[in-house]
Amino acid sequence: MMKNVVILGSTGSIGTSALDVIRNLKHKYNVVALSANSQWKLLSEQVNEFKPENVSLADERCVELLRNNLSGNGVQILTGENSVREMVSGENVDIVLSAIVGGAGLPAAIEVVKNRKTLALANKEALVMAGGLIMPMAEEYGVSIIPVDSEHSAVLQALRAGRREEVKKIIITASGGPFRNHPEEKLSEVTKEEALNHPTWNMGNKITIDSATLMNKALEVIEAKWLFDLDATQIEVVIHPESIIHSLVEFCDGSVIAQMGLPDMKVPIQFALTYPDRVNGNVKSFNLAKLGTLNFHKPDMDKFPALRLGYEVVEKGGTMGATFNAANEIAVQAFLEDKIKFTDITRAVEYVMKEHNYIKDPTLQDIIDADEYARKETKICLS
Repeated sequence: MMKNVVILGSTGSIGTSALDVIRNLKHKYNVVALSANSQWKLLSEQVNEFKPENVSLADERCVELLRNNLSGNGVQILTGENSVREMVSGENVDIVLSAIVGGAGLPAAIEVVKNRKTLALANKEALVMAGGLIMPMAEEYGVSIIPVDSEHSAVLQALRAGRREEVKKIIITASGGPFRNHPEEKLSEVTKEEALNHPTWNMGNKITIDSATLMNKALEVIEAKWLFDLDATQIEVVIHPESIIHSLVEFCDGSVIAQMGLPDMKVPIQFALTYPDRVNGNVKSFNLAKLGTLNFHKPDMDKFPALRLGYEVVEKGGTMGATFNAANEIAVQAFLEDKIKFTDITRAVEYVMKEHNYIKDPTLQDIIDADEYARKETKICLS
């Protein structure tokens, strides 16, 4: 049967890869809505190819440019705070792939769950901020949340080899980023260009900087806690520079199931769309002999303290996740604007985490307040 898909964040790296997947799946998936932040030209090209019913652009300064470019197309252009709600609430919507960057993805995730649509989640920040609210809500509404991150998709796939109660721990791999072999004492001197030169993955600026600090892996540890109902002692991170093994699950009998594949985001994206089934994908075939040696190392949490902070968030929960995420977003932007040093990113995050008014069992408003506080406080401490 044809499935109708909404893609939130269609002009980013995940969104464009998702559309590549849908091209390959031909007539099995129909794009009914697309949203973007400000890339109106690329969005208009996507609209002309996939002919969605609705489209939304967050940057209101670009809406008129989009409207003029789509003149006579017939697509409905939605604007304002309710645009995402309108797109995901359609009766014909089956799956919503959320690839919105950062904390802005939280309201969208909540709307998808409330509207009882399957959520293919690439926006890990939604669970980092409010996993304690979203996961119970998804259970209440009978909504499936399918991870799109390669690491969490790998865990989901490996879990099919056993029952949830048989899991001892999961092992999430990390490439180590561009500075895994960089002297710790020289990290304060690295440039923005060096930090954006990821050795394995081609991603947007924010997530690439997060990978360089290992902040992205910290976010993934927190997301894994909520997705798979684990505690901190059941989540391990290992540095794996080749990025061939994406995650492993160790079961109670000592069996370890690994999900492997070439580093290509189209694989976890397609699995999220076709779950629980598999179909032919448009990716390179795996050649283990050609790959040769695979390497693994223990992460250095003194050199990359962001990972240590991620485990602290898992242990404490509450408003710590929202504070952690918001402080990082502001600090990363400051680094990208050449206002601070690379090592100042994690220092700022840790400071704001310690200073914020921690609430153990927050409401959604408490989480929003923590997010706003962390953004303001980070700007102050970095000024």
